[in-house]
Order: sequence, then structure tokens, then C-alpha cells
Amino acid sequence: MNLANKHQLKAWNGDEGVAWAEAAGLDGEEGRNTELSRQLITTAAIGMSDHVLDVGCGAGESTLLAARHASAGHVAGIDLSAPMLEQARLAAAATRLGNVTFQQADAQVHPFAKGTFDAAISMYGVMFFADPVAAFANIGRALRAGGRLTFVCPQQPEQCAWYVIPVAALLAVPPQPHDVIARYPGARPVMFSLSDAARLDEVLTKAGFTAVSVKPTRVPHAFGRTAAEAADTFLASGPTRYIVEQDDELTWDEAHARLETALRAYELADGVLLPGAQWLVSACWTGESAA
Repeated sequence: MNLANKHQLKAWNGDEGVAWAEAAGLDGEEGRNTELSRQLITTAAIGMSDHVLDVGCGAGESTLLAARHASAGHVAGIDLSAPMLEQARLAAAATRLGNVTFQQADAQVHPFAKGTFDAAISMYGVMFFADPVAAFANIGRALRAGGRLTFVCPQQPEQCAWYVIPVAALLAVPPQPHDVIARYPGARPVMFSLSDAARLDEVLTKAGFTAVSVKPTRVPHAFGRTAAEAADTFLASGPTRYIVEQDDELTWDEAHARLETALRAYELADGVLLPGAQWLVSACWTGESAA
């Protein structure tokens, strides 16, 4: 496997990847991002005969939804995480969709055949690139001229309650967004690397895309069936796990108790739902790139 990001490979094949794969297995066919996946596929305007690339496909929720739309085409899902790809293959087998495949690959440097795909999509899979311009240019070259790129990524962290609430709980401070962001004990989490709309436009334009559209949407996220299960998910997630690892006085049991207490207020019949704020981004591939 060609690789540009060893750090992310380690993270998504370690405890974090295993935890997210296990959580996806509990979701069944209706995953945690179902409404966002529908918005993604609708914006991507996937046709019946389209060939589609799903970047950072995870456990395959968006991949399988795209495959249903491209019933006479094909959808290829790629991801760095072997545990999540295993879950994706199980989900595909359960749905008996024959027009979908999965591969472990780094989208930034994978040698895609030029002009293979009509569309590329991604659900929270494009924020972790070591070099986003190079990565998007590589994805662009995999598209035919005029091919479509559509993805979802988070808005600024202070807009995302699913980030503010658990971080505030672990830091034992009130969930005031700007205060929580300022108190975070480390660099800005990489998941927010594309959270600025102007930067999104700049990166995609440099990579060779035109007609860039960055539209806000707000869809809540499900993190588990119970507050205890959601606490497990957050303790396996990079930014929140980092807080516990950096605090010598905070035990894992105490961290879990703080999270469970904070998340109980968001425990509904459908699971633990936390408010979200996302960018729904689309662009068109010109057929060439300066990157």
C-alpha cells in the first residue's frame, strides 16, 4: 500500500479504529450518519450507471447507500482502517449488493487509474490528509473530466456540540464553546483541518477543482444507544482520548464517569444524539491540476 500518513494508519488500525468499527456493527443498516449520508448522496447526484469512489469510507454506510443509487454502476470504498473495512464488507454481504468493493488504501497517494470515476464522495474522510492539496489532486485525477466531488466535513469546533460537550466534561469546565477550545491541552485536532470555509475553497481550487460550493448544514450525531456506550466511543476517539492520556490525575474510570454524566442529558429513545454543524461541499474536476 502506498502511504503518505503513517500516523493516521496507526490510529485507525489501533484502538480507535477497532472502537469505531465495533460501534458501527451495533448500528445495523441504519448507521450513525444516516441523514448526513442521504444529504451527501443527494448532493452528489449519483446516477444509475455511475462509477463512484468513496474516500475514507469507514464501515461503509455512505458506500452502500451510493451503491443503491448506482445500481447499474459500481462503488469503490477505500479507507486506511482494516477493522472498519472488515465491518464494511460484512455490511455489504448482508445487503447482498454486488456492485461494491472495498480496499485498504491512502487516497493521497493511491495510484488510481486516471479518469475511472464519475463521482467521488466522502463522509468525514478528507480532514486527515497530510497534504490536502496533493490528496484532492490525486482524487481529482481519478475522476473523468467534469466529474463531481462531494463530501461532508465539520464546521469550526466551537460550533460542534459533539466536540464541546465531551471535552468540557473531561476538563471539568462549563461547556462554553470558546472557553473549551482555548483550554484544550494540545494542538487543534486534525479533524478540524478543513473547518474554515475559505480554506476549503482555497484547497480545492489549488487542487484543480472548480465550481466549489460550501454549504452549511446541521445534523445531530448518534454516538451510541446509551450514555455509557457513548462514553466508550468518546474514550476511543482521538481528541477526547488525548485529554485523558495527558492528564496524570485523571483515571480512565473517572473520565468515563464524567462523560456518562454529561451525555445522559442527550440520551433519547433513538440513542445519544449530540448537535452537529457540518459543511456540505461540492466541486467539479477540471481535468488538470497544478499540484
